[in-house]
Amino acid sequence: MEEGRARSQTVTTTSSSNCDTFTTASLSYDRSFITTAPGLLLLAETSLCFYGSAFVLYLIAAVIDATSITKEILDDHNYNSWTASAFFAFLVTACYAASTYFSFRSWRIRIRS
Repeated sequence: MEEGRARSQTVTTTSSSNCDTFTTASLSYDRSFITTAPGLLLLAETSLCFYGSAFVLYLIAAVIDATSITKEILDDHNYNSWTASAFFAFLVTACYAASTYFSFRSWRIRIRS
């Protein structure tokens, strides 16, 4: 062998696949499931959870918005804008609270039936 040349090596690789145990999930819309009692309950719980979480987040935002109005900005022209934004933040919070309540009542009625 020549001293200046590098030795070549042969590498053998093997691969195997376990296709029997590997499955992929696919999302599909099953209209017949949505019309069943468990499907309706799942749908109501999802609407209920959305309204409940939105209520909590809007309540936090409304409280922070209202507490950010200080005496220092009373003479500023943005005072009316800040108070209006706080008012509408609490209005939206009240709407989400009502939606949460009515969704909860609807969910409880569907569970009983």
